[in-house]
Amino acid sequence: MTNEMYLQFSSISENESFARVAVSAFITPLDPTIDELNEIKTVVSEVVTNCIIHGYNNEPHHFITIQCQINEQSELHLTITDEGVGIEDISKAKEPLYTSKPELERSGMGFTIVSSFMDEVEITSQLNKGTTVHMIKQLAKHKTVYES
Repeated sequence: MTNEMYLQFSSISENESFARVAVSAFITPLDPTIDELNEIKTVVSEVVTNCIIHGYNNEPHHFITIQCQINEQSELHLTITDEGVGIEDISKAKEPLYTSKPELERSGMGFTIVSSFMDEVEITSQLNKGTTVHMIKQLAKHKTVYES
């Protein structure tokens, strides 16, 4: 059996922690390790923050969507989407220390961190239409909650 979650929330910084907790709660029945949980929480924080700051330029009247799916193999599929300005050059955005907003003194390590904590990362984006980050992480199999 597959378990799925869909969540949509306003693009305000206060919701970054909400998103992190929601995804953590969703995977908790699988009894993830502390490292797995921390890595997933960090990834959610990084991508949601990118949506808010870069996708929507800190404008609060937009939405971010998170979709999660866990399959029988304890594999997490996590997709985070905004409908913001998009990324002009994805390969450049993935470079360590690159930031499109140097005036904010951001580190530019978001996608580097995401790639190091997830098994697979796919970024798609269209200018003025938004960005989708789809990630996959194989969790250690501790429980068989979702098996039929």
